[in-house]
Amino acid sequence: MGHHDPAAMTAGDAQRGGGSLPAAGPVRDPAEVAALSIAGVTHSYGKRVALADVSFEVAPASFTALLGLNGAGKSTLFSLITRLFGIQSGRISIFGYDIGREPSEALRRLGVVFQPRTLDLDLSVMQNLLYHAALHGIGRREARSRGGEVLERIDLADRAASKVRDLSGGQMRRLEIARALLHRPNLLLLDEPTVGLDVKARADILKHVRQLVAAQGIGVLWATHLFDEVAPSDDLVVLHLGKVLAKGQVANLIAKAGGNDINSAFIRLTEAFEKTGSVAP
Repeated sequence: MGHHDPAAMTAGDAQRGGGSLPAAGPVRDPAEVAALSIAGVTHSYGKRVALADVSFEVAPASFTALLGLNGAGKSTLFSLITRLFGIQSGRISIFGYDIGREPSEALRRLGVVFQPRTLDLDLSVMQNLLYHAALHGIGRREARSRGGEVLERIDLADRAASKVRDLSGGQMRRLEIARALLHRPNLLLLDEPTVGLDVKARADILKHVRQLVAAQGIGVLWATHLFDEVAPSDDLVVLHLGKVLAKGQVANLIAKAGGNDINSAFIRLTEAFEKTGSVAP
């Protein structure tokens, strides 16, 4: 590949922690253990605090939206979860496996779609999947089988032989989601996955991911700054200037903040925080 592939770094990192990556194995009491647990995570770049005592959980087989403006700390948090950055303070675990102490067990349960595109435009759709599967230690025959399976799931089976550069922006994003599902993770992280897409493509991506939650039982953390990507039934974490201002089901957060909708609730929460410097109880 002619580029650096951050989406593959979780695979390489886990391999260093202990061998290749087969399909995600059984989880620890999956009904009781959070798909993702963030506990007291703080991260600074020099004197600038990017995350301050961030704590929340993503339940198994649920869709959690991480809502925050650009600069809120969403990408920093994703870099910590995927071990692109080392944890300075706090603890992160995936289905009960600490990413610092048990990176292989934790990361094999994780699929990631980063904000920057990381596909090789000169390879075909299937070739991109086979390359990524090799990084996860998946044999070629099994990789082809899984590749066909995930392409069916995201409605790209008819484009398997197409060069990636011939896909639309929305199709490229769907391919990145397919790639993230190759090793059959139990948790999927998506960092601003609809950036640069038109309204229909954005809606299609959201629909596909929500269907994965319903059909496959995957836990999802969807980072966004777009209010219309948050549904009333979602779990929601509001992140602003590195602090969690609110977390819980959308309807409850709107009522608690005294807003009429997610937009007005977000404005009330962030304005109150900026005025007082503290998070409302």
